[in-house]
Amino acid sequence: MSKVIETAVKALSVRLADGFDGVAKFVIPGEGAIMVDGAGVRAGDDDADVTLTASTEVFEQILAGDLSAASAFMSGKLLVDGNMGMAMKLGGALG
Repeated sequence: MSKVIETAVKALSVRLADGFDGVAKFVIPGEGAIMVDGAGVRAGDDDADVTLTASTEVFEQILAGDLSAASAFMSGKLLVDGNMGMAMKLGGALG
């Protein structure tokens, strides 16, 4: 597992400590993927209801609170494939 994925799993685990009602996947090209579901957060690349894809830099900015997921999506820096309602719910949880 890459250091980026490992760090992101830890950060997301804190933010989503109560789990997530659905199955989401974050893809960071060149680094790997992170799964978020009712059981928590883990590195993985399984099927999901929604897949969010962003560069390492954008993902780190979102986790740091320097960029909102909504702003990243609107500017084309965060790509969403799948259930948009679930993506919005996840974005709200990220802050």
